[in-house]
Amino acid sequence: MIKAAIVGMGRWGQILVDSVHGKSKTIKFTAGVTRTVSKAETYAAEKGFPIGDDYTTVLADPDIDAIVLATPHSQHVEQIKQAAAVGKHVFVEKPFTMSAATAVEAVTAAEEASVVLALGHNRRFMPSWAELQKRIDSGSLGTILHVETNFSAPGGLQWVKDGWRAQREESPAGGMSGMGIHMVDTLIGLFGRISEVHCVSLRRVVSIDLDDTTSMLFKFDNGMTGYLGTMAATVYTQSVRVFGSKASAEIRNESHFEVRPVEGETEVIDFGAFDKERAELEAFAAAITGGPRYPLPASDAIHGIEVYDAINKSVASGMTEKVIES
Repeated sequence: MIKAAIVGMGRWGQILVDSVHGKSKTIKFTAGVTRTVSKAETYAAEKGFPIGDDYTTVLADPDIDAIVLATPHSQHVEQIKQAAAVGKHVFVEKPFTMSAATAVEAVTAAEEASVVLALGHNRRFMPSWAELQKRIDSGSLGTILHVETNFSAPGGLQWVKDGWRAQREESPAGGMSGMGIHMVDTLIGLFGRISEVHCVSLRRVVSIDLDDTTSMLFKFDNGMTGYLGTMAATVYTQSVRVFGSKASAEIRNESHFEVRPVEGETEVIDFGAFDKERAELEAFAAAITGGPRYPLPASDAIHGIEVYDAINKSVASGMTEKVIES
């Protein structure tokens, strides 16, 4: 059983804890760290583990095997390096880091320390994602021409000025760091490297100085094209739609899977509810204990931030930008 410390105990940190608490046979949380202890001490007491505000305390605890980071994005690289330096395995929420250079730093630190470094792009664990991958790999969709993705939600309508997610340095390009980055990883996982990006990002309705409407066009190394939209002030939407010469295939809101062939009948599969957070944490634990490697390679984690860099550069320049390899 892997003993982990959760660092960052806001809404998402608690979702991660809840996903395995009393359910998993391979990983459990035995300590917590958060900036404002009073906001999470009742929750930690209910879960039965101590909580504090000092990261170095859990790093120094020999009974803790792993660190799970649900902290502000800009803190990730230094927290990963600190954990690796003392031999702790690390699971980190997305975005991995805020620049490709720091993504390389984080991966290098983990590799030099021989610790597992896992990035929390949980869509890779969904049954619908695996089904789409199978259809692409089998050739049943034909030659892939284009992919369209969207991840949007109304959260920006509740952004408050002093919240860390509402700081432009933590959330450049609007919903990209909270939502769109998941779709970038989906595109990389399914179709490989992205070579060019053109992004337009605007503030339309939110009350603070952040964008809420962000649209991107991509060109892939394999010659296909793609689109990603992420809106932070509209109805909750998640979709991935792949257009092939024989059929299109779509994932909608994670569980709905649909294939529409050029000739023949539409096929629909409902995969139902699935705990992707538990799946990713248990995959992390398995990688630590000699099981399969974590199914998101470090090279993909770095490339996701290379694309993120190009997106932010395109927002600033108004031009199509090359994705530069680190």
